[in-house]
Amino acid sequence: MRTFFRHIGHIFYRIWFYILVAIPIFLFFPLLFVFSISEKTYPQFFWLARNIWANFILYGMGCFPRIGWEQKMEEGKSYMLVANHTSMLDIMLMLKISKTPFVFIGKKELVKIPVFGFFYKRVCIMVDRDSSRSRVGVYRRAQKRLNEGSSICIFPEGGVPDEKLVLDEFKDGAFRMAIAHKIPIVPMTFYDNKNRFSFTFFSGKPGPLRVKVHPFFETGMLDEDDKYNLKVEVRETIYNELMADIKK
Repeated sequence: MRTFFRHIGHIFYRIWFYILVAIPIFLFFPLLFVFSISEKTYPQFFWLARNIWANFILYGMGCFPRIGWEQKMEEGKSYMLVANHTSMLDIMLMLKISKTPFVFIGKKELVKIPVFGFFYKRVCIMVDRDSSRSRVGVYRRAQKRLNEGSSICIFPEGGVPDEKLVLDEFKDGAFRMAIAHKIPIVPMTFYDNKNRFSFTFFSGKPGPLRVKVHPFFETGMLDEDDKYNLKVEVRETIYNELMADIKK
């Protein structure tokens, strides 16, 4: 009986999440639509997404960000933002962390999510991992956004990892791109998102969302041959932090 009521609670928690996602979009649809038309107005779109949409969802879910900084990002400088990826809350939490506008690079499948997908395809850089042509296009579009002063965010685990894994293997894209564009990599550890709202349907509960922003990895002196070592070092930084938290 206890399991039954717990499942009912999880169902309502899931429904509540999607209600919170949709309400600000419907309320601010005209502004969001106008600001998503042009890349020149993307900073205004980002401000709404960060300060209204993300706050509405995170605090409405009872999930309160607690961000620990080992190094601060400089205003007006572009970065490659990377973190472990186990929850839809990762998107909102990443928005809370960076005051400087950034653009997500993500899988095209998210376009299918009702309401959210409409704006996702307008303001994010979508990649079809099965298409080499799509991957080339991503680099070109990312360069354009970096030239405009934005940062880039990639979850390097790629698709949704097996939730039994502490941290899945990282793909090359974020590291190749950071080296090519000579921007620092900002590794972040999201400790609690899997427990708060994982991709498993019957799961989730309110609580804090702890984040550690680790010291940055500079790429100015690196070239393509350094890609693998850089990927390994960034992954180990996040993995070791997750393991240390598990052992507490």
